[in-house]
Amino acid sequence: MENKLNHFDQKGNAVMVDVSGKVPTSRTAVAKGKIRVCQAVMDAVKQGSVKKGDVLGVARVAGIMAVKQTSHLIPMCHPLMIQKCSVDFELDEEHLEITAICTAKTEGQTGVEMEALTGVNVALLTIYDMCKAIDKSMELTGIHLVEKSGGKSGLYRNPND
Repeated sequence: MENKLNHFDQKGNAVMVDVSGKVPTSRTAVAKGKIRVCQAVMDAVKQGSVKKGDVLGVARVAGIMAVKQTSHLIPMCHPLMIQKCSVDFELDEEHLEITAICTAKTEGQTGVEMEALTGVNVALLTIYDMCKAIDKSMELTGIHLVEKSGGKSGLYRNPND
């Protein structure tokens, strides 16, 4: 199968891909990533004692807002009508990691992978922002597409997940 980049015209100029001839389909994408924290941050997040407020609640809203703004942030992304978006978190106290999982869904002519990835990134950045007074050495890591469905290429599941 040939992998042809289609974000460039015949002269090599960056362009938005023309999706006008594609049939709309139901499309879903799931992305996730982690933020490594210290024990003090993990405790503060769990206990709800971070001075800026409910860290995971604010990060959830920030991730959802980011999904809706992806086309404003990534130059060649099409604006999409998001039909569903969720951001969830898993706390791994043993490894001192908080995982963000973002699911985005639409019906359209192009996928929602970038939206799910953007949601994860902004949710994790929000955790960092809200907790940086406790520890600035937090690390965002492992941000990736878990799976996507819909469109011509169908179902994709990350083999490393």
